Amino acid sequence: MPRINDVGGQDGFGPVQEELDEPPFHADWEAHVMAMNRALIRREVYNLDEFRDAVERTMSHESSYYENWFRAIRTLLEEKGVV
Repeated sequence: MPRINDVGGQDGFGPVQEELDEPPFHADWEAHVMAMNRALIRREVYNLDEFRDAVERTMSHESSYYENWFRAIRTLLEEKGVV
């Protein structure tokens, strides 16, 4: 079964609805999660493909976008013995 980030992605979700008045982050911690992810990738703690895979493996549909990112980061740091 293909996962969402596999080459070609998944079909059937419809067009993306752009929300012009929405801020890029709804809370400061979301920006911190994005910055932490960029720093860890830049320092080669893990790479983007590993991050995408971790998001898919740990994703909860009840969690927000950045909650899923944070869960994936924690998972990778544990798996790699960083924490």
